[in-house]
Amino acid sequence: MPIEPDRDLWAEAARITGIKDRGELEQAAARALIQREAARALALMGGTDPDAVSAPRARSFP
Repeated sequence: MPIEPDRDLWAEAARITGIKDRGELEQAAARALIQREAARALALMGGTDPDAVSAPRARSFP
């Protein structure tokens, strides 16, 4: 059984993305969810060296 999200939610998503087609908007929402969860999973892994220290930022000279 399909879930029908709040119409105001779809209207707001369409307004801020500029995507008017419902199918395109659903695909964009699914892609965004997948990207967010993939990024979260990678962050939880901590990389290969969780104790690594960030490199110093490069200075710009005039």
